[in-house]
Formats: sequence, structure tokens, C-alpha cells
Amino acid sequence: MPTPPVNPADTLTFRRADGHVYLTATRDRANGWIHALWTGIQTLETIQTGGLAYIEMLKQEPCPKLLNDHRELVGRFVDANQWIAEVWTPRIMQAGLRYFAQVLAPGVFGQMSMQDLHLRISDQFEIKMFDQLADAEAWLNSLP
Repeated sequence: MPTPPVNPADTLTFRRADGHVYLTATRDRANGWIHALWTGIQTLETIQTGGLAYIEMLKQEPCPKLLNDHRELVGRFVDANQWIAEVWTPRIMQAGLRYFAQVLAPGVFGQMSMQDLHLRISDQFEIKMFDQLADAEAWLNSLP
């Protein structure tokens, strides 16, 4: 069954000063999640901006599932993990997030950063890591 087109108003696009898109966050109502596609190199600032945007998206319209997609991420982001664990995680849970599907970056540095983050936050909500987008989608679709 084809997925209905996404309303452009349901998509937030974030760009660095040089114009490069570093995050596209889309509310996927058909599947009941927010799909966050991270692209290129991330900084503490880009991660904070994107992370706070998720919180606002959930406050506007609660959604218990996040598909966090790092297939196009380059490099490491471990510098942001403390902020994610201490600031973002409590806020996003308060906004209603319960399930976190993580599609891993192809590079070892992104994967190592995510493994470090997983150790910090995996006791806060249900988080699973996947190598393939289809596997992450299938897991989220299997949830209530």
C-alpha cells in the first residue's frame, strides 16, 4: 500500500550557514513517528538545534516514536552525548517519546558515538539500533 504524501508543513529542514542541510525532520503520520535524517558532519550546536526541534514537534502533536536516521551522517558526535543524556532525554520523554529506533551511520566514528550514547540513555526509554532503515521501520511498526 503506498504511503500518502507528506505535507510539507510536517517537514522541518535545518541548514548550516553555508547552506548545507544537516537535518530533515518529518512527521510521518501514516506510520506514527518522526523521521529525523541527519546529514554530514554534526556539531554540538546542530545537534542541540535539531534535538530541541524534536521536542517542539512532540509538544505540538505528541508522538511516541522517533526514527533517528544516521545513514548520511559523517564523523563523530560524542561531544554532544552528555547534553543529549542530561538535557534532551528528560525533555523528550516529558514530551512523550517512548521508542527510539536508531539507524547507524556507515562510518565507525558515528557508530562509536551512538554506542556511547546508547550506554547513557538506554535505561530511559526503549532504544534499538539498526544497520538498515527497513529493519528500524519494521520494529517501529510492530509497536503499539
